[in-house]
Order: sequence, then C-alpha cells, then structure tokens
Amino acid sequence: MKISMASDHGGFELKATLLKALAGTAEVLDLGPYEKASCDYPDYAMKVAADVASGRADFGILVCRSGIGMSMAANRFQNVRATICHTVDAAVTTRQHNGANVLCLGADIVSPEYAVEIAKAFLATPVDNDERHARRRMKLERAGRLSDCSGLMHDDPEIFAAIKAQVDQEDSEINLIASENTSSRACREAAGSVLMNKYAEGYPGKRWYSGCLPVDAAEELARKRACELFGAEHANVQPHCGSAANMAVYFATIRPGDTIMSLSLDQGGHLSHGSPVNFSGKIYNIVPYTVDRETEMLDYDALERQAMEVRPKILLSGASAYPRTIDFKRIREICDKVGCLMVVDMAHIAGLVAGGAHPSPVPYADFVTTTTHKTLGGPRGGMVLCREKYAKALDSAVFPGMQGGPLENIIAAKAVCFREWMLPEKKDYAAQVVRNCKVLCKTVQDRGYRIVSGGTDNHLFLVDVKTTKGITGKDAAAALDAAGIVVNKNTIPYDTESPFRTSGIRVGTASVTTRGMREQEMIAIGTWIADVLDNIADTSVQARVKEEAKKLAQRFLVP
Repeated sequence: MKISMASDHGGFELKATLLKALAGTAEVLDLGPYEKASCDYPDYAMKVAADVASGRADFGILVCRSGIGMSMAANRFQNVRATICHTVDAAVTTRQHNGANVLCLGADIVSPEYAVEIAKAFLATPVDNDERHARRRMKLERAGRLSDCSGLMHDDPEIFAAIKAQVDQEDSEINLIASENTSSRACREAAGSVLMNKYAEGYPGKRWYSGCLPVDAAEELARKRACELFGAEHANVQPHCGSAANMAVYFATIRPGDTIMSLSLDQGGHLSHGSPVNFSGKIYNIVPYTVDRETEMLDYDALERQAMEVRPKILLSGASAYPRTIDFKRIREICDKVGCLMVVDMAHIAGLVAGGAHPSPVPYADFVTTTTHKTLGGPRGGMVLCREKYAKALDSAVFPGMQGGPLENIIAAKAVCFREWMLPEKKDYAAQVVRNCKVLCKTVQDRGYRIVSGGTDNHLFLVDVKTTKGITGKDAAAALDAAGIVVNKNTIPYDTESPFRTSGIRVGTASVTTRGMREQEMIAIGTWIADVLDNIADTSVQARVKEEAKKLAQRFLVP
C-alpha cells in the first residue's frame, strides 16, 4: 500500500503524528511542507491528488485546520474522491459506499490520537461493490458527463445548452450510425487540452515555430503508436479528416487528370473516392467499379478485367457502405498485374483491423488512409499509413502541400486512442462489434426485410426498405428517429431512388458496442426496428419504442 500525505501549516503537526503512526503499516510519502511556515493548501492538495489520480499512490491523506479547503482542492482532480472525516464511522462508511481514496482531516477538529484511529479505519476498509453503490459511484464520478464542460454553464450558456442537448440525446437514444462511435473521456480530454494553443507547422524536430517540444513529443507518440498498432512503416497523423488523408495520397503520387479506379459512391464508396461533386472527381479521371448485380459483393475477377483495360494509376479500395470482408491480398495481385498503386481507405473498418476482426490492408497496400473515429472510436480526424519509400512524398503533400498548422490537440487524442487499442480487451471489443452486427442484421432479416448482399461480415449492414416495404430510406430513417433509434438513409447497389430519398438504410453497431451492449440487446433493437418499419405511420408504435429504447440506453451508460 502506498500513501501520499501532505498538509498546510495548520496541519503540519498532525501530519507528523500520522506519518509516525502509519510508517510501519504502509509506504508513506511525505509531500510537504517540511517546515511550519505559512503556505497555500491548494499547492499541497494538488501534489497528493495528482499521485492518487495517476495511480502512483493508492491513498492520499491531507491535513489542514478544518479539512475543508484540502477536500475542495483535491476534488478538482478526476478519479479523486476526497472526503472529510471526523469520526471512525464516517471513515468506514465513505470507503464502503463512496469509494473515497483521499482522507481529509481537520487538525482543529479531532485529536491526534483519534485522527490516527480514523486514518487506520479508512485505510483498512474495502470498497463495497454492491450494484447500488457501484452505480452511485459511477454517477458521482461523471456528474452526468457534465463535469467535462461545467465551466461553460457560466462562461457560455448557449454553447453549454448545445452540449447538454447532445449528452441528453446520447443518453436516451440508440445510435446506429455506422460512421459514428463514442470516444473515451481520455480522448476528449486530450482533444480539449492546451495543446490546441500551439502552432506547429512542419513535423517533430523540423518546425517553423519555436517552442514545439511538448507537441513534438505528443505527435511522435501518435506516429509511433500508429505504426506499432497497424504494423506500418510510416504514419502521418496530421490530416484533419479522412478526405484530407485521401487528398494527401493523391497529391503525393499522381497528377491532375490521372486515372483512379474506385468503388462508385452509389455502390458503397465515398465522396472523396471520385464523386463528381467532390474535389477528387473534379481533379482526377475517375473510373468507377461496381459490385456484382446478383450477389451485391465485389467480383474480383471482374475488377481485374476492368483494371487491366483501364490501367489506372491508383486502384482504390475501401468503402463507406460495404458490409462484406474485403480481400486485400487479391487486390494486391490485381495492382501488381496492372502496375498501379494500391490505396486502401479503411476508415470504416480501422477498429476491426486494429482488433483483428477484419484482415489488415497494411501488409499489401502502398498507402492506407483512415479516419480515427468510426470503429476506432477516437477523435474526429484522419491519418495515412504508407511504406517508408513514400514517406517523404506523403509528408510533403500534407505539409506544405495541403495543410498548414496541424491540430496538435487532436493528434494527442489520436495517440490516446492508439494506446487504448493496444489493450488486450480491445480485441474482444472488435469481435463483439461484428457479433452484434450479425445478430442485429439477422433479427431484422428474420422479420422479412431484404438485406443487401444477404448479410454482413463487419460492423454495418444495409436494409432494402423499398423492396421489402415500398418505403424510402428517408422515410424509414425519419420514423426510426422519432422512435429513438438513429440510422441514416443510404443508397443500395443499383438504387432506383435519388440519393436524397434512397431505397435503403445503413445500420452499424460500433457505438452501441462501446456502451457495453451485446447480442441480447441487439435482438431487442432489431425487433424495435422492424416494429417501427412495419407500422411506419403509427405514432403510437414510435412512442412505445422510444420509451423502451430510452430505458435500454440508460442501462448502458456512455463512457
């Protein structure tokens, strides 16, 4: 057991008594002060709280004349639960029920002898893990997630209202948007950190501005962790988004007017893969490929024949609405025959790749682009992985070719995300995302709905609501939204509806899996989806499902 202890001048003598009394029972570190001169109690509370918050100490003990100032200062730190105790019973109860980990004592309130009894009782009492106490401790720690932004209540109440509305929405609805997830609190802290203050044009060790050592360290961590996580030779973590990551690869490798072959947007591709309304379709010659009309899956033999005829400079794979496993090895073979670059946009499946639930494109591709949210669940941003021989061209394309100062706070959050994915439990998470998707998909399918390609291998599936029910994706998404289930309208292969109406909806399971939902919950959600779509004009069904969905959401708290 490790204990960090400190006081102010008013608690100096009681601290000395406690140090002596506890010396034989634990490893006790005296963090000051070391003489009885007037001092500021927050300075010493901060030292102890930092030790407990970081895990360097198991417990903290703080002493001032009343204990009140110390507890106020220590409780500013996350993961610190500082409590004032003037009785042994209070010390025992606050450990059992509240999981307190910092004891604050008032030298003017308790005698030295009784303070020692209180401290020993506090340190010896285990936390009660009964469900009701655990639930209340979680609520205490998070304060409804509003502790993350509570300063805005006063500083900018209008922006706070928007944030509060988002919190309320997440807490009460089922989010099945396939391109969304829920980031960890640690990611959000890094994204909102003081690193946003620093302009850092260039790269670590080669910046245009001075004073970049802290952000250099953060960016290097992000780069190294990305390479380690995905087995890449080089990583550029500066792109602001996935589209920028794709732009950087194009700028690094080909010229305006050169040919790119990519999956058509209406077949599951992405805007930045060559849509005529996007920069990619305006600057480059885009030749789209499609899925097989019967199977609604990629036909690699047909893709090879088309690529041999077209001879693109880049063969781009990856999608925003393709529910099947992509055979990257086969695509590499095609690229080698054609003599073109292999570029993979794995934005949607990056978390599955990191967790081993989808084959990795990194061993095969020349460049791999991705976002860092979606299945990765990190901050909204982009990244490019490539072979070392392309590193210089890529980095030059990002800066100065495409962007100015990188968002170092977001890069730090990317580093946090990559570290989280190195934890063993992330493999279980990635596998659970896929299992949840399969169960949710089958539940909807068993209710008579046609599923594009017949099923799913990853985190998303597409429901053909027009063929099944004669309704549009737009109307289906609106009805589900009214029922507290959030999906998006989406085109399906060979869609006869406009992109603004669509014949399908896209459903994904990353966000609900992050919240801890499993197969049983997917059956419930799939049943609700079918109930609403079977009765799309019945507002009473929507109201009933919305209430049930809210109850489920509140059982699985957002991180």
